[in-house]
Amino acid sequence: MLPTITLPGGAVLRAARPGDEPGILACIRGLAEYEREPDAVEATEADLTAALFGPSPAVFAHVVERPEGIVGIAVWFVNFSTWTGRHGIYLEDLFVDSALRGAGYGKALLHSLAQVAVGRGYTRVDWSVLDWNTPSIDFYRALGAVPMDGWSGFRLSGDALETFGGRPVP
Repeated sequence: MLPTITLPGGAVLRAARPGDEPGILACIRGLAEYEREPDAVEATEADLTAALFGPSPAVFAHVVERPEGIVGIAVWFVNFSTWTGRHGIYLEDLFVDSALRGAGYGKALLHSLAQVAVGRGYTRVDWSVLDWNTPSIDFYRALGAVPMDGWSGFRLSGDALETFGGRPVP
């Protein structure tokens, strides 16, 4: 369990808990806007409740909360490396409200994930970043993260997923 950590500006970093769904969803929408996909978010508060707090959650979140509400999130899940034979963390979303960037909240969120990984004996923390997102890339590099050169992300979704998944096994 992640302890509550006091941060500058009256903020705390903690594990998400029931009731945080509106703030988490607002951050997800803020990230979608930042990534130039403001209409892409289909998730609802009910989806987040089921995913984060249902009987067998497979996704987790850390939040930065200030008196005005949740201003930052790290949404993550456990992955597995067949090469190391050990688990790791995949960071799905990292977001800090634009007005509060530079306050150390993003670094604190990533640090909390690194602590989880180290504490559980996981071998890595992975995530993706858009090629044009130079401020984030610079931030990640400053923390010691390195890009996965030579790798390209792929996704099967929408009609292509339905078509391929609806066929008999070849």
